[in-house]
Amino acid sequence: MKIRNKLAIVFALLMTASAQAAELLDKVAVIVDQGVILESEVQSMIQTQKREAEQANQGLPSDKALRTQVIERLILRTLQMQMAQRAGFQVSDAQLEQTLGRIAANQGQTVEQMRNQIEQSGSKYEVFREEIRTEMITTEIRRNAVSRRIYVSPQEIDSLVRLIQEQGSKNEEYHVGHILVSIPPEATATDIEDSKARAEKVLDMLNTGSDFKKVAIAASSGPRALDGGDLGWMNINEMPTLFAEVAAGKKKGDIMGPIRSGAGFHIITLFDVRGRQVVEVQEVNARHILIKPSIILSDDKAKQMLEEFIVDLKVGEGDFEALAKEHSADPGSAARGGELGFADPNVYVPEFRDALKTLDTGEYAGPFKTVHGWHIVQLLEKRTQDATEKMQEDQAYQMIFKRKFTEEAEAWLRQIRESAYIEVL
Repeated sequence: MKIRNKLAIVFALLMTASAQAAELLDKVAVIVDQGVILESEVQSMIQTQKREAEQANQGLPSDKALRTQVIERLILRTLQMQMAQRAGFQVSDAQLEQTLGRIAANQGQTVEQMRNQIEQSGSKYEVFREEIRTEMITTEIRRNAVSRRIYVSPQEIDSLVRLIQEQGSKNEEYHVGHILVSIPPEATATDIEDSKARAEKVLDMLNTGSDFKKVAIAASSGPRALDGGDLGWMNINEMPTLFAEVAAGKKKGDIMGPIRSGAGFHIITLFDVRGRQVVEVQEVNARHILIKPSIILSDDKAKQMLEEFIVDLKVGEGDFEALAKEHSADPGSAARGGELGFADPNVYVPEFRDALKTLDTGEYAGPFKTVHGWHIVQLLEKRTQDATEKMQEDQAYQMIFKRKFTEEAEAWLRQIRESAYIEVL
């Protein structure tokens, strides 16, 4: 019995020592306001970047440069997560599973197939899952904070629509790469000259064949440095104004810069270029009669009324316009004999939209029920409408908003970082 007790004590001491050793290994790497970033988090992201670079056959800079970029990304992520925590914002497991399902579907996989692929690559699916949750939270926090800072005026939209119309079918999108050689706050003339010299050295490296993404990871201070400076696809009007002025008309692979701004010196490249297409939509003109059940009109009676109407209409004994004016509970269309005018079917509630899709010109559908009540509907006309102008207005708004969002997001991230207490240990 004494021997067993002694063995139990020794085992407990060994387990305690092992736990303490593990705790010492996972030390604090960075203090971020009231939170910390652990060394294990830094190492995990470094290993993820190396693994992804290897799979993409992408070169990486020195471990020191990579670590610096990883720590910067983790600092910004931690600050945004702290804001989310203070705001009480969370992503539920159900929301997360829906997003994972969409990610898998976009890759032509099931969630289980995606999980197996991730684990076969040497990563842990649970870690990937929580990374997606974190990305969803930080994206939403950033969107909420930055969107409130953006205003797109009608004059801006009109000006851009005119420009889009001038461009016509020649409108193009650019896959943009970006490197920022920053200027320190309250920079002296010497600081500015030093930054300019570094930018010109980077440009020389790129012009002599260095890999843009590898150089971006090593040298860029931009928010997408760890992604190889990849800003994604942009229309010329979505780009920051400085970029648009030099990128217009350039070809795939062109490198431009250094371009001076308040943040520093920018170098951009076009990874690829692609064209745009004009959009057409099919619109329908229909008329309907809506009967709403009430205290004095039962659900069955409302349906029965419409069944009688449609029988009369099909045999030519009823007048749709007169019936709509007398009985329809939709005041907007009743005065016009039930006519709704031309519209994209997708603007209607699902049941109404689906009923229209089954009809040829002149045919009837119903009675069917929607959230508004019981309907019968007749399809009057179909037409293919040039939706270019409406599309251009929507496109112009999105372009301006996206451009302003990119600029404001960078400014917001700099602001929250500068106002935070950061100590890299």
